[in-house]
Amino acid sequence: MHSVDINCDMGEGFENDEALMPYVTSANIACGFHAGDTDTMKRTIALALKHEVAIGAHPGFPDRENFGRKNMDMTPDEVYDMVLYQVDLLSKIALEEGAKVTHVKPHGALYNMAAKDALLAKAIARAVGSVDSKLALFGLSGSDLIQEGKNVSLQTVNEAFTDRTYLDDGSLSPRSEKNALIEDKDVSLNQAIQLVLKQTVRSISGKTIPLVADTICLHGDGENAVVFAKNIYRGLKAHNIVLKNTIR
Repeated sequence: MHSVDINCDMGEGFENDEALMPYVTSANIACGFHAGDTDTMKRTIALALKHEVAIGAHPGFPDRENFGRKNMDMTPDEVYDMVLYQVDLLSKIALEEGAKVTHVKPHGALYNMAAKDALLAKAIARAVGSVDSKLALFGLSGSDLIQEGKNVSLQTVNEAFTDRTYLDDGSLSPRSEKNALIEDKDVSLNQAIQLVLKQTVRSISGKTIPLVADTICLHGDGENAVVFAKNIYRGLKAHNIVLKNTIR
């Protein structure tokens, strides 16, 4: 029987979190740099506990103006310190709220840069391990981030996307491209089913490429995020796919 984790980026200041939480198995909570604050973190942790959803840290660049989606020129040491601070902060807040952080997923530009930059990926993986070697590291499937996580003996979780399109090399289509986002809920569901059952995805050029999908992501900031979430949650279950978080 097939199974998969459904994760969603939350605590970013949007109003969808409460409506989305019943349809995911892992929540990645913003740690105050690209979005969020202490109160938001506490509220989102409470929601995750209520729905028995795994809690993850979602560290990003200190760039609220661009929502952490613009590349920043930072050294690996600076990235290490930045990620360490954010993951440690959320971990301490979670502990105070009677919860525990189980995983880390970098946000936005940091995530995409680390997918192709081994030095940045290594800095992130080291920071995660420094907070807690039992934390799992989410990264773009097959990317440098996954490899560097393995290199420091972290549990790694290959992530694929249900609401984004792919290039032939398995990377995400840049958000600057008009076809980067999937805006049809049924197209999104079909991509999710293909990812889980066949471990492949169809690129924008029509090429079928192999892609390991331990977890699939739903973006919580989309206009129709809740509609997509319900459709994917119910659609995967209809295909007898077990929905559960993958953290050991």
